[in-house]
Amino acid sequence: MSSTAESAPGETVSPGPAGGLVRGVIRTARPRQWVKNVLVLAAPFAAYAANPVFHPEVVFDAGVAFMAFCLVASAVYLVNDAIDVEADRAHPTKRNRPIAAGAVPVGVAYGISVVLFLASFAVSLVSSWRLLVVIGVYAAVQLGYCLGLKHQPVIDLCIVASGFLLRAIAGGAAAGLPLSQWFLLVTAFGSLFMVSGKRYAEIVLYERTGAKIRASLSKYSASYLRFVWATSAAIMIMTYALWAFEIRQSAAGTSVWTVISIIPFVIAVLRYAVDVDQGNAGEPEEIALRDRVLQVLGVSWVACVAVSAFV
Repeated sequence: MSSTAESAPGETVSPGPAGGLVRGVIRTARPRQWVKNVLVLAAPFAAYAANPVFHPEVVFDAGVAFMAFCLVASAVYLVNDAIDVEADRAHPTKRNRPIAAGAVPVGVAYGISVVLFLASFAVSLVSSWRLLVVIGVYAAVQLGYCLGLKHQPVIDLCIVASGFLLRAIAGGAAAGLPLSQWFLLVTAFGSLFMVSGKRYAEIVLYERTGAKIRASLSKYSASYLRFVWATSAAIMIMTYALWAFEIRQSAAGTSVWTVISIIPFVIAVLRYAVDVDQGNAGEPEEIALRDRVLQVLGVSWVACVAVSAFV
């Protein structure tokens, strides 16, 4: 394996065997993407909005689920980059990934991934066997994706979207909370919305640069992916509104604030759709971290739902 690679402007691959390896492993583990794992708080938050009773053990279980998903997701990233090492070297940006650049040997990546998988399973058991099942399903599905299912059109969209959905389910499984039909529908179609937007951005990158793309993506058209994310957004908004009105009419929650929360929710979806439409939705967590308006809308939505539990 080559130990050198062409780097992006302002980015270098350290040749140091120790420091370079550690930094390479950390980069491959993608800690920036751990922001996705905040979705484990979705189920406890939704349950609290419907029944405003504070349980410290629920917060603890959600924290355990967050840690478990950080570990298992990083393990999957290591496996994925090790398998895709040759394809990544032909990609204009992915060639700078540590494994493709030669900073992290493939064997080391596989070894560390095994350790992270086992650690995630052990952490899951701190909460409950239900969380372990969710983590196990996530690991199995994602490994299947890495080993070939990512080349199957539509299937690849569903698998990646299931990763977001399983994160949301994990929070409820860890704390033993029941998950409503509206919660599952909102998270499922919200996940599909983000994933199809990401794929649309990849299509745009291919059209602009001619970069090598995965086999499944070559079978999509930009118009088809636009159809998927537009349909997903519509269903997500509708099911969220139904949930908000259901909470408003329930005995446990009579506040109008859940209905008001529809406003920042819809505006946030439309704001995110601007990035999707422009082909800039490569990574959802990057948009969430850089778009200040989207962050304000997110805080406003959280505030509305939180206030609904007290008013």
